[in-house]
Amino acid sequence: MTDLTGKTVLITGASRGIGAEAARVFAHAGANVALVARSADAIADLAGEIGQQAVAIPCDISRYWEVDKAVENCVTAFGGLDILINNAGVIEPIARMEIADPESWGQVIDINLKGVFHGMRAALPVMQRAGGGTVLTVSSGAAHGPVEGWSHYCASKAGAAMLTRCLHKEMGDKGIRAMGLSPGTVATQMQKEIKASGINPVSQLDWSDHIPADWPAKALLWMCGSEADGYLGEEISLRDEDIRKKVGLT
Repeated sequence: MTDLTGKTVLITGASRGIGAEAARVFAHAGANVALVARSADAIADLAGEIGQQAVAIPCDISRYWEVDKAVENCVTAFGGLDILINNAGVIEPIARMEIADPESWGQVIDINLKGVFHGMRAALPVMQRAGGGTVLTVSSGAAHGPVEGWSHYCASKAGAAMLTRCLHKEMGDKGIRAMGLSPGTVATQMQKEIKASGINPVSQLDWSDHIPADWPAKALLWMCGSEADGYLGEEISLRDEDIRKKVGLT
């Protein structure tokens, strides 16, 4: 397992699902974890579970000033920031384009796309001063193909994937390791929302078809090590059996 003793990771969307599991996995690997989410009570409970290695920072990532302050609070708590995990994402309200509410559609873009940029923009100066860092973005198969009822999600995830590639282009030679992770379908609250919508084939999947949330969490940890350097600037897919073997998943 990758040893992150003395390192600090900031995780957005840390209140549940992949984000919460990543917090546990990274803490177990020795890292300090800054838990960022809108759900203040949930991240406070998780920080209490993890202990002194964790700090809860309530934050709405759609607002840049809040993200900038969250990074500042992380640095105050732990002395730096080595790893940023852009995990926060929403899919509700699921709706076909001809009936989608424009304001709600835009709010998904604000979180899933602008939130990723906000995280990068706030973290990069801190990482640059320290000589480098790792930025990981949780992507989706929806970034690469259209899905009925998910125009907001597909468009925002495609944009976030391109942001990650742009970051590698601009900062890859300056010590910034940027990569994306496409986990496939994961057994989280988001899948329950998808299931309830009944709109597209993804909503018809059986719960047993989804991988557990600790799989992408372990993949994210593996991506912080030198073994993943061959994938810098790219997107790793957990549907790839070779990747699963490298991460140590069964």
